[in-house]
Amino acid sequence: LGGIYGVCRYPLGMSGGQIQDEDISASSQWSESTAARYGRLDFEEGDGAWCPEKTVEPDNLKEFLQIDLRSLHFITLVGTQGRHAGGMGNEFAQMYKIKYSRDGSRWISWRNRQGKQVIEGNRNAYDIVLKDLEPPIIARYVRFMPVTDHSMNVCMRVELYGCEWLDGLVSYNAPVGEQMNLPAYPVYLNDSVYDGAITYRCVKGLGQLTDGVCGLDDFTVSHERNGWPGYDYVGWNNESFPSGFVEIMFEFDRIRNFTTMKVHCNNMFSSRAKAFRQVVCYFRSDSDWEATPLSFSPAGDEKNPTARFVIVNLANHMASAIKCQFYFADAWMLFSEITFQSGTHWRAWAGLQEHTPFKIFNSCLSLCFTAEDDPTHKIDDSNTRILIGCLVAIIFILVAIIVIMLWRQVWQKMLEKASRQMLDDELTTSLSIQSETLGYHTHNQSNTTNAQESNSTYEHIFPLGPDYQEPSPGKLGYLQIQMYLYSFALIYSYHVSCCISGSTSTSASKSTASFAVQDGVPHYAEADVVNLQGVTGSNTYAIPAVTMDLLSGKDVAVEEFPRKLLTFKEKLGEGQFGEVHLCEAEGMQEFMNKEFLFDITEDEPVLVAVKMLRSDANKNARNDFLKEIKIMSRLKDPNIIRLLAVCIHSDPFCMITEYMENGDLNQFLSRHEPEGHLALLSNAPTVSFTNLCYMATQIASGMKYLSSLNFVHRDLATRNCLVGKKYTIKIADFGMSRNLYSGDYYRIQGRAVLPIRWMSWESILLGKFTTASDVWAFGVTLWEILNFCKEQPYSQLTDEQVIENTGEFFRDQKRQIYLPQPVLCPDSLYKIMLSCWRRNAKERPSFLEIHRAILEIQS
Repeated sequence: LGGIYGVCRYPLGMSGGQIQDEDISASSQWSESTAARYGRLDFEEGDGAWCPEKTVEPDNLKEFLQIDLRSLHFITLVGTQGRHAGGMGNEFAQMYKIKYSRDGSRWISWRNRQGKQVIEGNRNAYDIVLKDLEPPIIARYVRFMPVTDHSMNVCMRVELYGCEWLDGLVSYNAPVGEQMNLPAYPVYLNDSVYDGAITYRCVKGLGQLTDGVCGLDDFTVSHERNGWPGYDYVGWNNESFPSGFVEIMFEFDRIRNFTTMKVHCNNMFSSRAKAFRQVVCYFRSDSDWEATPLSFSPAGDEKNPTARFVIVNLANHMASAIKCQFYFADAWMLFSEITFQSGTHWRAWAGLQEHTPFKIFNSCLSLCFTAEDDPTHKIDDSNTRILIGCLVAIIFILVAIIVIMLWRQVWQKMLEKASRQMLDDELTTSLSIQSETLGYHTHNQSNTTNAQESNSTYEHIFPLGPDYQEPSPGKLGYLQIQMYLYSFALIYSYHVSCCISGSTSTSASKSTASFAVQDGVPHYAEADVVNLQGVTGSNTYAIPAVTMDLLSGKDVAVEEFPRKLLTFKEKLGEGQFGEVHLCEAEGMQEFMNKEFLFDITEDEPVLVAVKMLRSDANKNARNDFLKEIKIMSRLKDPNIIRLLAVCIHSDPFCMITEYMENGDLNQFLSRHEPEGHLALLSNAPTVSFTNLCYMATQIASGMKYLSSLNFVHRDLATRNCLVGKKYTIKIADFGMSRNLYSGDYYRIQGRAVLPIRWMSWESILLGKFTTASDVWAFGVTLWEILNFCKEQPYSQLTDEQVIENTGEFFRDQKRQIYLPQPVLCPDSLYKIMLSCWRRNAKERPSFLEIHRAILEIQS
């Protein structure tokens, strides 16, 4: 089989280990050594397989092995194996059934296109038997249920093959297909594999319109060997619909940003079957349908009888359900496949890092980190100069190679066209090429609305569809090179300083500036920036050098604190040149100004965070540490963590800051639930929507204060917000140093690098960090809050896919993916989030405007 069956056949992680033990369960187990977690194909750990507790009896389907894929997947193939255990076992399942579920509550029995449920399994304990699922299934949960014709012991090892279901479609409701009576024979146009309820409508299920099979030009001929005439299509006659249209409703797993709908239609007009003449679509994001529908009319075609995809532009509507009314163009209307695009098709961007320049670059970083982490290997000035020269040389070599390929492969006319296009996108470099040596995928987006797509039998939008075509080897679009250069330069700017001083230096910022683009927004990723957070490894505050100069000339307005009064409780995190500890400080009230108010008696210790510089830190790190103290001592806002005292008269240097008794906001919210009936049943602590807004308002207020000083935080997230009594919030800066949140940062050579899931597109691609990029991060932080921090932003995407999504913002072809609207989030609050994620940084609201807007919603 071709099309999606040819590409959507990847092992989903039982044998490879991507599926975790806790996601594999079973009805029972014979012993601990034959538990569900040992039911992995081609593995012989434990006693070699999953084995149920009792022998399996005929027609007794009580035993099962269940797999939770954590998200919806398109599953095309399954593999099974028995228990061999190095010759010690001989148990296997001769037959089995499969049940699946998309939500964990409603379970569906799989059946093939002829209605048969039982699948032939193994004939011995060691061979792997693979079986195609025709039709494929769309599910999150899958159960393997051994079947026997006599009482016997059974053991199983299994694997699932397919790919992630990026459509997000969980059901469609449509009228039941009808019968067409031709002179020679009847044609049955019913949905024969629909897995929902069927009455006069097909309800709450998926079927032939999502099975990946596109019907032939002649609908009386079927792909299926044993299929009847009309098997591949679902069809309706206009006489059965006085309104003149067929209404189909599509429900999705979450609110999505829809770009297109593709409907595969038959156009055999000699039999009075044509593609629809008009479609009217309504969108629902909450409980109500939008009043204004979207209408689309494709061009009619009475010359070409071939079946085709009609592409409907959905204009980036946000919705969790779509209701479409398809109007008849003739007596019959026949569909074989309907797919949706609510994002982009991902290319193998991760392969970029496998090219030689990245390997050399990572090797240099590895050398740098090895030297830094090994206390016996100190870097002197000469080695520093060599390492910097090496990294700079790599960049110039990379640029030179690309320029040569450009010059050799691109006609002058194409260069001029690319230049005009990039001027429109505010670029300053012309990089449109065809390369003979670099093989990356490029989009080939068609603007036509009625097109003959592919001759392939199977057609689907994931992972390779008509909108995503793999070019001949060697084609590379200008955006891929832009991302290549910008990502390389950005990573370089963040890490070259590891070999110098431990904090991002101005020389690194200069390298980023050479790749940056001015657009009128204050650009604090250039040489006029002082970056502070060298101790714990983050770059939290980016401050204009002018501001730094004005502040650094002032004396430190904090007192020396006796170290003996600090009691260390736990280590919160660590970075390159220092650590962060949670401590109790005794007698802290005597060392603080009257402006500090603590709701404790004078005899009680104060909970504080202590940033400690390692005693072996170099001179530059010490100087940066003192600069940070001077800056932090000037930050005075009720929603910003305050510097309380210092210990700088002897090593190790320490700065003592506030800490809040409820810890960080991410952990705080993840332990709570929204108010409601479910929370009452689970007896879990709750947080009201009003208090969520109150916390968001405080974060906006703190960021308003920082932006008034031209401070750019660069790592705003719930992990960097601390929670005190009565939901008080203070913004901090040491989230990057905590191992707990290492997964929130994009990593190179095992090092935490960039919080890309919170970063604006221009910060990732262009290295631009401004108040506007902090606004973007605030939108993501607000999304976290409304989701009670139960999910990481873009959790369904890999880090490389997140980076590529920023390329969609750069191209601005309305294909970028936005974070979906949280369940608890009203439209007014989601509009604030979307305004924070506007492509044009100038169009994003200020923190003052955000603060006012959330206050209005709260009131």
